[in-house]
Amino acid sequence: MQNKFSLPTQDEIVKRLKKIPEGLWRECPNCHEKFYYRRAGIFEVCPSCGYGARLGSRKRIKLLCDAFEEWDKEMTTDPTNLDDEKYKKKLAAGIKNTHVNESVLTGKAKIGNNEFAIGVMDSRFIMGSLGQVTGSKIARMFQEATRQHLPVILFTASGGARMQDGIHSLMQMAKVSDEVARHSAEGLLYIAVLTDPTTGGVTASYAMQADIILSEPKTLIGFAGRRVIEQTINQKPPKDFQQAETLLKNGFLDDIVERPNLKEYLNNLLNLHSDK
Repeated sequence: MQNKFSLPTQDEIVKRLKKIPEGLWRECPNCHEKFYYRRAGIFEVCPSCGYGARLGSRKRIKLLCDAFEEWDKEMTTDPTNLDDEKYKKKLAAGIKNTHVNESVLTGKAKIGNNEFAIGVMDSRFIMGSLGQVTGSKIARMFQEATRQHLPVILFTASGGARMQDGIHSLMQMAKVSDEVARHSAEGLLYIAVLTDPTTGGVTASYAMQADIILSEPKTLIGFAGRRVIEQTINQKPPKDFQQAETLLKNGFLDDIVERPNLKEYLNNLLNLHSDK
């Protein structure tokens, strides 16, 4: 019996590939391994190296919290006071992509029996940049946490200060830091979880002011970018010098926690520091 099987031509292969729906195969930005999207699971973690894909703020809340009540939902930058049309479009795109009015989502949350204030920065909103409203929402979160005598868990993800807001964006570093200090003076716990990427003024202020500083694996953490550093010191830093694993080794982090384990880990920390 004659074998009727024949290999497809190159043109046929190209046509078949075009019919494959987008997103079925992903490439990890850290190790560059390609994998079927379902292997990432609900936590969006690379099956090869453990790198966690960048999550939206609402999805992270859903994965972490048993209950959540949003604060300052309506706070947003007023576009009518802006002359920069490009900035207006970026704000509109950020709101559309994230379903949050600013680059941080704040509120009161619960894991098990533990209540706490939570803030989750969203890298999809103008790269999680620290603008006037972002800083105000985080500062107000610490104020309310102090008033209600709640611990704070803050997930950071930022490209730095928002240049469109000018000097006002840089002032947010001092404003939030002041509220962190007030919260600490009341003997309340602050846990920072640094996610990819945490850079610029966020790293230079409240991200590194917590009582306990955690990170997800393979997170980029730094102040200035690699090229700026190289041009400043006329040297090439080590390839991994801004990775979470290097920071942990040199004492800048307390621990690195894989994303699927974060809920239990944070709940245990809250239990240890509970005054109930």
